[in-house]
Amino acid sequence: MDPSTTLSLTVTFAVIGAAVTHAAWNAIAHGIKDQTLAFALIGVGGIATGIPLVFVAATPRTDCWPYLLGSVAIHVFYNLLLMQCYRLGEFGQVYPLARGTSPLLVTILAAIFVHEHLALPQIMGVLIVSGGLATLVLAGRRPGRAAFLAAIGTGLSIAAYTTVDGVGVRLSASPAGYIGWLMVLESLCVPMFALARRRDVLLKQRPRILLAGLGAGALSVLAYGLVLWAQTQGALAPIAALRETSVIFGAIIGTLIFREPFGRTRIAATVLVVTGIVLLNVG
Repeated sequence: MDPSTTLSLTVTFAVIGAAVTHAAWNAIAHGIKDQTLAFALIGVGGIATGIPLVFVAATPRTDCWPYLLGSVAIHVFYNLLLMQCYRLGEFGQVYPLARGTSPLLVTILAAIFVHEHLALPQIMGVLIVSGGLATLVLAGRRPGRAAFLAAIGTGLSIAAYTTVDGVGVRLSASPAGYIGWLMVLESLCVPMFALARRRDVLLKQRPRILLAGLGAGALSVLAYGLVLWAQTQGALAPIAALRETSVIFGAIIGTLIFREPFGRTRIAATVLVVTGIVLLNVG
């Protein structure tokens, strides 16, 4: 299949839905102060949601497994970096920086490895979306050096797994099976560490924290499952850029939940991102 570089309305809404869901589970993760605990619970929620998909969906084709296993390794590294981001920086700082660096990289990687070449309006759309997301970093205090490096590293890992999964899910002939196996395998690492080293902390948590973390894990499966399905229907770069509109929803959540100011900079960033989305859908 040679996916069109122009996203259909169905794909566009699916990816925007993934963006909202992604912002929600990241906000839950940030809200749990013990990040090892947060990502352990998210991992358990991801495993619990992924296992039914493994049994119900068709098994992914053999050709996709090198990509799937490669993505598992990248996702483990990504989760470790994301934990560091949320330990070191504010949600409104590190989230847009991490997410905003990936669309441009995906555009380059997709051109090199998948031979997807966008029309000029769509290239401009990716650039404008990335620029809009980057300006969100200016809306609050500047992140420290360690938080900045962790966020940039997270963005690099996002671009890597997006490209790898874009190829793998197209080869799988079973997007649901692919996401099920991916979530089960990549979610094992942090829960196993937490059980071995932090079991006492897990057992002492209030039910509200446990349910929030498990719910965030289920949301993470839904969010990335929508993206993987979209990647079988359209080109990687515009989907990656559209997906990162989660930063706008993250900024809204940061304002409503974490009492972070929205302000003129975030309004300007939102206008830029919306403009970029329109260009992404120009055929």
